[in-house]
Amino acid sequence: MDDILTRDFYARDTLTAARDLLGRDIVRVLADGRRLVCRICETEAYIGRIDKACHAYGYKRTPRTETLFAPPGTAYLYLIYGMYHCLNLVTEEEGEPAAVLIRGAVPIENGDIIAKNRFGCKMGSMSPYQRKNFLNGPGKLCRGLDLSRAQNGLDLTRPEGRLYLCPGRPPAPEEIRTGPRIGIDYAEEAVSFPWRFWL
Repeated sequence: MDDILTRDFYARDTLTAARDLLGRDIVRVLADGRRLVCRICETEAYIGRIDKACHAYGYKRTPRTETLFAPPGTAYLYLIYGMYHCLNLVTEEEGEPAAVLIRGAVPIENGDIIAKNRFGCKMGSMSPYQRKNFLNGPGKLCRGLDLSRAQNGLDLTRPEGRLYLCPGRPPAPEEIRTGPRIGIDYAEEAVSFPWRFWL
């Protein structure tokens, strides 16, 4: 049985969780029991109470943002540009809209299936361009792991949902880089918050 990260892991300050998620493993269990495993290498924090880049800024509740108010350790999946899904992990206490976006990862287990989901070929047949751009974006990661809004609201602390996180291999502190988040030009002063973490 996998050692699944517990609710306490997520029920913390979002910036702490975003940094601590680096090196953790995302496990996606398919209907046939096969596991797709990726190791997180890039995250971004979103904190609704102070962050104009967060969907629930100022505690805005809509059908789309409702999941952000769920208990910590809930999966928040949404669609951008009408075509790309993004995986976020709800943090802090229930009712406090905050989450960590998973921006990038590397395959650890069943990479050929992940590659087939992304490019229709096995890892060994990927071009240099495909290898460079395999899972280096939230939409690419969700496509590789076959994640969509169907997984929105899943409890990541229970194996029954077939999506959870395991301890993986957290990096040494000196391996972690920080900087501004990507693609949030509309977010006024929040544009410059150094809330992106990567290896």
